[in-house]
Amino acid sequence: MKIMMYPHGGSGNRGCEAIVRGSINILNSKKAYLFSSEIKQDMEVELDQICEIRNEQKPIKKNTMKYIYTAIRYYLFKDKEAFDRLVFDNIFKSADSKTIALSIGGDNYCYGEATYIYLINRELKRKGVKTVLWCCSVDESQLTPNMRKDLATYDKIIARESLTYEAMKKINVNTVLYPDPAFILDTHYLDVPDLFLEQNTVGINVSPMIINNEKNKGMTMENYCNLIEFIIENTTMNIALIPHVIWKDNDDRIPIEKLYSKYSHTNRIVKIDALPAEKIKGYIARCRFFIGARTHSTIAAYSSCVPTLVVGYSIKAKGIAKDLFGTYDHYVLPVQSLKKKDDLKNSFQWLMLNEDSIRNQLNTIMPEYKEKVYKLREELKEL
Repeated sequence: MKIMMYPHGGSGNRGCEAIVRGSINILNSKKAYLFSSEIKQDMEVELDQICEIRNEQKPIKKNTMKYIYTAIRYYLFKDKEAFDRLVFDNIFKSADSKTIALSIGGDNYCYGEATYIYLINRELKRKGVKTVLWCCSVDESQLTPNMRKDLATYDKIIARESLTYEAMKKINVNTVLYPDPAFILDTHYLDVPDLFLEQNTVGINVSPMIINNEKNKGMTMENYCNLIEFIIENTTMNIALIPHVIWKDNDDRIPIEKLYSKYSHTNRIVKIDALPAEKIKGYIARCRFFIGARTHSTIAAYSSCVPTLVVGYSIKAKGIAKDLFGTYDHYVLPVQSLKKKDDLKNSFQWLMLNEDSIRNQLNTIMPEYKEKVYKLREELKEL
């Protein structure tokens, strides 16, 4: 089985890295190709040690026969996708009828028309390639006619949570339900800093993404500040600020640095470096509680059986929590709902009150939940 994974925006998002690592663990394939737009980021976290990384796009060289042919198609025959096909030619050349292509961007269908994904999917299908939308989340309310048309062409859609699964069943596409591959990400334990109290630290992740989705300007950071002050003043726990995405225009370290600068004088707060996904998980796993904005930071916590509160903004956060606990109430705090500075603190207090039952629930269900991930291999063998 030859496996191709695309599109991959780079391991600056440790969630993208976690999906790739988890997927390779599942597939156990020696022929796995990852098409990436940020190969340097992937090399830094050593993804090249587990799969072959190739450039997703190639530069357009003018005055070549391919360029001339493409220009004729574009300008004379009004083929608006001609240059896009040329740009993504590396993907198309690598595929044949023995290839299974996994579209691994878990939420690419949540943020508007992903026309280049439609193009790649369509061109791969023309070559006889089996295509799979791999462990995705799709918001039913955001579906457009073009999305529906494209989704119907996949040989199989793997929904990573039940809300997406139900939405896909409604539009009659071939879909099955499995957990996100990141649930089986390995855990690497490094030495902890002095201020990191094992099993008595609250891990906190905050992102520019949730700040951009807030309804009341400034309310997200005000809630995080109020939460930190509550923890410092009313508990013996310390705080670890943990980034999970460090992309240039979407960097968790920016709001984290603001929080650290404000509270470092308390000697109760520590910053964790932007490490590879498995090492970040090693810190999250040793937290007593975790408050996370990034989905895959919370998956690292859930899979380590750490009581977790998600400050979410999308369907994936609600769907995963619902599958783990039967409801997303109390487990997901939509950033859009933050109206008062105490909202996050109040949700965290509920988490504290229910700490034992939450941890027991995770300890009970997680072994079987993780084991189900490995059955994805059989889903691909059927193709």
